[in-house]
Amino acid sequence: MERWKGRVALVTGASVGIGAAVARALVQQGMRVVGCARNVDKIELAAECQSAGYSGTLIPYKCDLSNEEEILSMFSAIKTLHKGVDVCINNAGLAHNEPLLSGRTEGWRNMIDVNVLALSICTREAYKSMKERNVDDGHIININSMGGHRVVPSADEHFYCATKYAVTALTEGIRQELREANTHIRATCISPGIVETEFAFRHHNSDPEKAASVYESMKCLKAEDIASAVTFVLSAPPHIQIGDVQMRPVEQVS
Repeated sequence: MERWKGRVALVTGASVGIGAAVARALVQQGMRVVGCARNVDKIELAAECQSAGYSGTLIPYKCDLSNEEEILSMFSAIKTLHKGVDVCINNAGLAHNEPLLSGRTEGWRNMIDVNVLALSICTREAYKSMKERNVDDGHIININSMGGHRVVPSADEHFYCATKYAVTALTEGIRQELREANTHIRATCISPGIVETEFAFRHHNSDPEKAASVYESMKCLKAEDIASAVTFVLSAPPHIQIGDVQMRPVEQVS
């Protein structure tokens, strides 16, 4: 990770869970991390990282990823204040309980806007930033899900899984286009199984007991486990392309 010290990483969805853990880990490694979230007040890591004496810095940034104008404004601000993005961690994602046969279009659209379109826009803008500055060793990391590799047998999850299958396809498409562009910028997908965060409680917000049962059924992954996977991927030698890291609890069946 030595080569990343002082360089700029964007982490989306950095206020809680996996995003917060990834942001903390990169600051520990000496990176300048722009952590974006809809509610910037929830990004409490900046003071924590400073008091812990980490060698990097965390810069909170308010951004609604379902709004393209806000994303473009964020990249413009990063260019002005920090020159640009060297690492883009597309972590933000959400799920709504909207089955295919009875779900609301509004919920489907929100999942597409955040899980698919925002990821694609951030990737495009990060690549532009790298190319403008002749950065040839940048990295785009998409936090995916095991739901992007198999369909969970639950109507609550079907549309969410569809968006994550899209992330799997998009990551491979990005890798292919980067090769066609003759660049050494890399693209990686990290696909965790069940991670103990606030995710299930948001997904099953009307049934907290059901949400709690998801995490009580087994020893789940922790957000820090995903952060470790991110630093592992970033620390790989520049000639190694890590395509997809799939990780799940030992006790998880599928």
